[in-house]
Amino acid sequence: MNDRLYIFDTTLRDGEQVPGCQLNTVEKIQVAKALEQLGVDVIEAGFPVSSPGDFNSVIEISKAVTWPVICALTRAVERDIDVAFEALKYAKHKRIHTGIGTSDEHIQFKFNSTREKILEQAVAATKYAKRYVDDVEFYCEDAGRTDNDYLAQVVEAVIKAGATVVNIPDTTGYCLPQEYFEKIKYLKEHVDGIDKAIISTHCHNDLGLSTANTFSGVMAGARQVEVTVNGIGERAGNTSLEEIAMILKCHKNIGIDTNINTTKIYPISRMVSSLMNMPVQPNKAIVGRNAFAHSSGIHQDGVLKNVHTYEIMDPKDVGIDDNSILLTARSGRAALKHRLHMNGVDLEEQKLDKIYEKFLQLADHKKEVSDADVLMLAGANTAEAHAVKLDFLQVTTGKGVKSVASIGLDISGQKFEAAASGNGPVDAAIKALKKIIMKQMTLKEFTIQAISKGSDDVGKVHMQVEYDGSLYYGFGADTDIVTASVEAYIDCINKFKKADE
Repeated sequence: MNDRLYIFDTTLRDGEQVPGCQLNTVEKIQVAKALEQLGVDVIEAGFPVSSPGDFNSVIEISKAVTWPVICALTRAVERDIDVAFEALKYAKHKRIHTGIGTSDEHIQFKFNSTREKILEQAVAATKYAKRYVDDVEFYCEDAGRTDNDYLAQVVEAVIKAGATVVNIPDTTGYCLPQEYFEKIKYLKEHVDGIDKAIISTHCHNDLGLSTANTFSGVMAGARQVEVTVNGIGERAGNTSLEEIAMILKCHKNIGIDTNINTTKIYPISRMVSSLMNMPVQPNKAIVGRNAFAHSSGIHQDGVLKNVHTYEIMDPKDVGIDDNSILLTARSGRAALKHRLHMNGVDLEEQKLDKIYEKFLQLADHKKEVSDADVLMLAGANTAEAHAVKLDFLQVTTGKGVKSVASIGLDISGQKFEAAASGNGPVDAAIKALKKIIMKQMTLKEFTIQAISKGSDDVGKVHMQVEYDGSLYYGFGADTDIVTASVEAYIDCINKFKKADE
């Protein structure tokens, strides 16, 4: 009988800490339900004490899903644990995830404390959480840089205090795979009572080693992995759920199984990418656009003769439909609905009708509408409820002439128009926009990204605007990059207008 590896998904907690990728409660519930269908064992739903939004999200996710364990993160602080338990009151299966930094760097510089005091806090927090729930996970933050002997002392103490799972995070992504393997192995061999708890991995990708380190931890005896969809997360990201799942599926001889339904991987990857406005890099393993593409003539010849010459997995195993219906201007609603469903998006008929109208407009400009275009259309539909909307935009530009833009806005039903010149079409358009929205705003970041191929394809614009001391992230997408830029700026404005209300 194969060993069981538990999948702990932290897309909605660690993954959502990426700047500009925050989800509202409704979107989090959508992802949580998809994670349940995917087969994850634990959903880390949030850090309840951090904000009212996180607290409410944990409550609503607890109501929305049935069989996965719902986990809430805390610091080793009694109030954090109190709030976490309150947020988990509707969860069918509850877990409190508490912990503290254990490396000398954290003990000295973050806590200005000592190893002895940190050990006492760790035990006290575990016992306090155990008063509320039977399932307590303890994290040793920065375990990757923690001395193994001291780490073993902490792990042994919290297991005796009631921890059912001990999390050994490589918080800074510093460890090498062999080093992380030896760390887990050391705990297995030196911690009295280690068999009474599950060892968990939580590896970051700062050196591009998160998946390698996680897999090394599993081979050393860890039986829970903390991962995110598409590997999203702080800085360079976390271990990718899809990579660990497919490593074990492709290497069945290892004898370790997960509960993951791998055919659901691609749809949830697209869903998370769309909701968070965070494109998946084309060469991303498993779910990237080029993951199953072959451009080399030798490779193409081999694949045509036998797919196994260059592909170690069937695209259908991860939910990629080789025979996807092509979308053109002649495609009907049913084809669009099918493509949206394949990308993890299911809409009511009324919303589908609105997106279909936009789809036809886009299809008139393009020979074929891609998955990325479809997801853009689905995401752009959320702009319908915004207070500020773009009515029209006209730009005159060219070499040797000054760029001039005329813009029309609909602000809560009232129409406004303005014109301005600038250093290029985007600058002119934004200056015209600012004449209507008379607030002190500063553009801090401006990124343009083509989301597919060809001169007629849709471009994405990500913006970061500072207003009243806070940063707001905006997103826009259009076949016209100037329009996409204005839409991104308007997205920022709608967000700080909402914050002002």
